[in-house]
Amino acid sequence: MFPISRTAGWGLAALPVLLLAVLAARPQQTSMLAYVDSDQIIQQMPGYAAADSTFQTESEVWRTELQQLQATLDSAVRAFDQESPALSDSVRDQRMEELQQMSRLVQQRNAELSQLAENRWAELVLPLRERGRAVIDGLRAERNLALVFDINAPGIVSIDPALDLTAVVLSRLRGSD
Repeated sequence: MFPISRTAGWGLAALPVLLLAVLAARPQQTSMLAYVDSDQIIQQMPGYAAADSTFQTESEVWRTELQQLQATLDSAVRAFDQESPALSDSVRDQRMEELQQMSRLVQQRNAELSQLAENRWAELVLPLRERGRAVIDGLRAERNLALVFDINAPGIVSIDPALDLTAVVLSRLRGSD
């Protein structure tokens, strides 16, 4: 779980007030809020299958590399286990240290490749997310909605910019309004 920053805390605390203000400011509207399922949208968008196929092809190379590294480590551990009884304490300790170092390297490479995969996936789906976001923004404006939430992610997907009271709050805090 991610820690909530102080600014996010303000946002969370202000959300009920914001919703009440939205509902009070636009009583003539029948539906102020809407939601989307972004996972379903992304997975059914034109271009998703190509992005997913590209990712699967590229990630297979990474998976193969990790499997080879792990197999090498496993083989070295098996060899050590077989030879260990015949080794002197100092040689056994040295070999154990080598195995621990090899294990750390495998874990480090796993973390690097996981980050690479995460970044690559984000890069591949970014154009899809941007297209989806543009459609959601258009629908929000077209249907005169105040807020659109995503049922798969925390936060607001699209919001009417006219609801932004930041400048008014700052003006009042400065005493000029």
